Amino acid sequence: MNLKTLSAAAAVLALAGLAGSSTAGAVPGTASGDGGNRIGTLRVNGDAYVKEGGLSATWVKESGNVKQVALSGNRIGVLTGDGVAWVKEGGLSATWVKEATDVKQIALSGNRIGVLKDNGEAYVKEGGLSATWVKESDKVKELELSGNRIGVVTGDGVAWVKEGGLSASWVRESDNAIGIDLAGNRIGVLVGNGVAWVKEGGLSASWVREADDVIQLELSGNRIGVLKDSGDAYVKEGGLSATWVHEYTHAIQIALSGNRIGVLKGDGDARVKEGGLSATWVLEAGDVTELALS
Repeated sequence: MNLKTLSAAAAVLALAGLAGSSTAGAVPGTASGDGGNRIGTLRVNGDAYVKEGGLSATWVKESGNVKQVALSGNRIGVLTGDGVAWVKEGGLSATWVKEATDVKQIALSGNRIGVLKDNGEAYVKEGGLSATWVKESDKVKELELSGNRIGVVTGDGVAWVKEGGLSASWVRESDNAIGIDLAGNRIGVLVGNGVAWVKEGGLSASWVREADDVIQLELSGNRIGVLKDSGDAYVKEGGLSATWVHEYTHAIQIALSGNRIGVLKGDGDARVKEGGLSATWVLEAGDVTELALS
């Protein structure tokens, strides 16, 4: 995420004065991670920064002219303003590898890299940074990766997920979808009326209605996070019917990873907390337009 979609999210950004930032027009990607210790931010001027370690670690500038930043394990991905996707593996100062051109979204998970092209074609590669691309689908609006699962939302509003190899068969998950998120054996979809649904288990498991009036849905481990159109951020931990905990007000983005929760405020302040749902917030950076956790 990336803000996870929507005209509603765009409206929130516009109200926050951020719609003209370098992220304008970028397709949302995955903001949430699987429990890593990296935090990424995209700044108003298009610079991408990443820190590794504790919440007070030092920022390292990764690239300029960036539209999207994505993190997974020891990989960092950026999408630059000219539509080029780059990925590095290893330390924060590792060398960039050019992955693809004409890209509007990049996604990372484990040893998989995904790109969504300007023409709506989605590709995923598995293995090293120079592995061969496999075409996954056409007419795609959003691409998500998690473990051995791949999720897409197509232009007709259908959410599809496949599990296993890159050439596995797609399973139709939901209609009227405007966003999808994956984490472990959980699948989340946000539908056009602002309702967030999550299922746990196999691809044909039953949906559980999680929240209404949602503009962003994020999953990580056994946590679910939602951002309401009011700017209120909520997180629950445990089963799909666990109780929501109010985390923040006046937020325009939420991100989850392991026991970390991140929020981005309309004034550009990015905050992250670590530990329980009621842990203390730490101010990470200002002038931020996008927040990502590994």
